[in-house]
Amino acid sequence: MAATTGGILFGGLGSVLRYNIGCNNHSNILLQIRNYAARKGTREKARKAKVKTVVEKIGFIPQTQRKEYLLKRATKLKPVIVDDSWKRAPIDNVWPGKYFQWKVYSFQEAIECHRETHHPTSYNEPNAFINALIELDLTGEKKNKLVGSFTRVVSIPHKFDHGEKRTVLAFCKTAELQKLATDAGATAVAGPEDIKEIQMGNMSLSDYDTVVAHPNILTEMLIIRGLMKKKFPNARNGNLDANIAGIVDKYINGIKYTATPHEHKKDYGVINVPFGTLTMDVQHLEENFKLLLQSVNGARPKREGPFITRVRLESAPSKELFKIDFSQYITDKVTKMDEHDDEDEDDDEPEQVVRSI
Repeated sequence: MAATTGGILFGGLGSVLRYNIGCNNHSNILLQIRNYAARKGTREKARKAKVKTVVEKIGFIPQTQRKEYLLKRATKLKPVIVDDSWKRAPIDNVWPGKYFQWKVYSFQEAIECHRETHHPTSYNEPNAFINALIELDLTGEKKNKLVGSFTRVVSIPHKFDHGEKRTVLAFCKTAELQKLATDAGATAVAGPEDIKEIQMGNMSLSDYDTVVAHPNILTEMLIIRGLMKKKFPNARNGNLDANIAGIVDKYINGIKYTATPHEHKKDYGVINVPFGTLTMDVQHLEENFKLLLQSVNGARPKREGPFITRVRLESAPSKELFKIDFSQYITDKVTKMDEHDDEDEDDDEPEQVVRSI
């Protein structure tokens, strides 16, 4: 009897497990199995928690060059950001750089040090360029969004021969304004009649680095906006202004710099640009340097923490770098100086109301 009961019992369990049903006709035991759905929002929460991995594609590397590529990549992946804030400050005029912080120079001290090395008795380059090596933290407002490469031009009060050949096309409606643009250094000037030539393809805009315009001709220029794309004058970019001579002078004689992200560490960027020569007056160099830093800091995203992390002065052919205390030249408030951003989108509406300088 027990065996029979046991056989029926186990047969009933097998039937329940095999068909996954709630009741077995051959047994007095009732088993119910329910596969309930997950709580609302569980799948959506799991989907958002997944981190998307961005894989950068690398072109085909021949077998004979792979060893060289890996060695080169390993060299570039060395730490590029030097943080010596945890080290002690030097207390003597001679110290091992491995265990102490970099010495921070005043602007005048750094210029004098470079002048000593470039003296005719040493490098014999007294009129060499003085460059600002500016390091940036390119972290954006969101952690997964970085500040990309950008190019700007800042107007400076004390000009110098930067050694670059720049071409500027100025659009003006009257002959008086065209003469002002030409006297300021514009490569060419264009009026309403030239707009039709551009539309027909008889005049190329690719021959000019920058296009500037006076607001009184902006309406006529709208028909060639599609051809100009990012070169279309815009007050926010700084190439549309009533002071046509001023903006021409800025693009011809101003400081043009580019922020370049590191090849592998994308949140670290560098700007290396000359702002004068060693023969210029120190005060004039400092004024140019201040406007340069304020222009760079104007690109700072709206987030906590500094945008400019370190500034050093260098002058070729010397390899010496002098760290500068730059905090006195910038403020936490983002200021938009006389500048041009090449990364602005080309779908911005033209602004006809501009500030007259």
